[in-house]
Amino acid sequence: MFRPVLYIAITSHGFGHAVRASSVAAEIQKLCPNILLILVTTAPRWLLESYIPGNFIHRPRAFDVGVIQPDSLNMDKEATLAKLKEIRAAQHSIISSEVNFIRTNRVGLILADIPPLAAKIAQGAGIPCWMMGNFGWDFIYREWGGEFTEIANWIKNDYQFCDRLFRLPLHEPMTAFPNITDVGLTGGLPSYTVDRLRQTFGLNIPIEKTILITFGGLGVQQIPYHNVCQFPDWQFITFDLLAPDFPNLLKVKGHEYRPVDFMPLCGRVLSKPGYSTFAEALCLDIPIVSLTREDFAESDILLRGIENYAHHQILNPTEFFSGNWEFLLKSPQPPTGSQFLDKNGTNAIALQVVSYFQPEVRG
Repeated sequence: MFRPVLYIAITSHGFGHAVRASSVAAEIQKLCPNILLILVTTAPRWLLESYIPGNFIHRPRAFDVGVIQPDSLNMDKEATLAKLKEIRAAQHSIISSEVNFIRTNRVGLILADIPPLAAKIAQGAGIPCWMMGNFGWDFIYREWGGEFTEIANWIKNDYQFCDRLFRLPLHEPMTAFPNITDVGLTGGLPSYTVDRLRQTFGLNIPIEKTILITFGGLGVQQIPYHNVCQFPDWQFITFDLLAPDFPNLLKVKGHEYRPVDFMPLCGRVLSKPGYSTFAEALCLDIPIVSLTREDFAESDILLRGIENYAHHQILNPTEFFSGNWEFLLKSPQPPTGSQFLDKNGTNAIALQVVSYFQPEVRG
C-alpha cells in the first residue's frame, strides 16, 4: 500500500514562511509519521531540518518571488517586478512540470504558504489545495500600484482556486480566498532548557538584561553593534556571524540552534516586522522590540498586532541605526488590547491535514 503524500509549497521569500510551514510539517509528522512530506521551496535544507526532526523530501522549486531584497528592510521593486513577469510568462510550463511530479508521486494534498501558483498546480493535478498565511501577495503588491496592480489581479485570481485557507492571526482580510478557517499562531517551540543553554554558552546575565537580536534570514546591513558596548552588564545574542567580536555579544554559530531556542533566556526580542519571529515570541510571552518598515503593507498589521497582544516597543529606524539604544533603558509598553491570543495554530492545521489523510492511513 502506498504512503499518503503531502506536498508543501512554500513561498520564496526570506525564512519566515519556511519556518512556519516547517513547524506545521513537523507536527503532521509527529501526529502521523506515515505521511510522506515533500517540501517544495528554495529555503535551505538545514533550515527545514532545524524544525522537522524526521525524514522528508526537499524539492527546490520557486513558484513565486515574494520581494527581492538586499536585506530584511530594503526592497528592490524593479527586480521584483521583472521576476514576477518572468514567472507569469512561464506559469504554464511550471504548472505542467509540477502536475507530472505530483501524479508520479501520488500526492494527495497540497498545503501552501502561500505561492498563488500552488492552487493552479493542484487544480491541474486534480487534488485539493489548502493554504496557510496571514496575508496574500496580492495585498502586498496592490499597494505599490502601477504595473503591480495587474500582478495583484493575476495573483488574486489564482488564490480563488484555493480550496481552504487557514488564516493565521495578525492578518489582512484575505478576501481573495473563498473558504477561510481562522486558526491560532504557528511556530516552533524551544528545543533546549534555559539551564542547558546557560551552561553551554556560559550565560549568567539576568533575563531582563538579555536581548536577542534577530532580523530573519536576510539580516540587516550595518547593524550598529557598537552600541552593545554602552551596556557592558547586558548580554546580547545574535545569529549574525558577520557581527563584530564584543565580550557581551554572543554569536551563535552553526545550524543546531534557532532564534526560538534562545527566546526564553531573553527579556526582549529585537527584530523587524515579521510574522514568524513575532508569532514565536508571542507564543512564549516574550516582549518584542520592533523597527518600523515602510512601504510593506503587512508591517502595519503586524505592528498593530504586537501593540494589542504583546509587551512591546516600536522604534523608527533612526532610533535604531543612529541612536545609542537608549530604548533599552525604558520598559516595554503593555498590550493595549486583549491579552488572549490563540497559540494552537500549528496543531490545529496539522490535525486537519492528518484527518484528511486518515482513511488512507487506516488502510
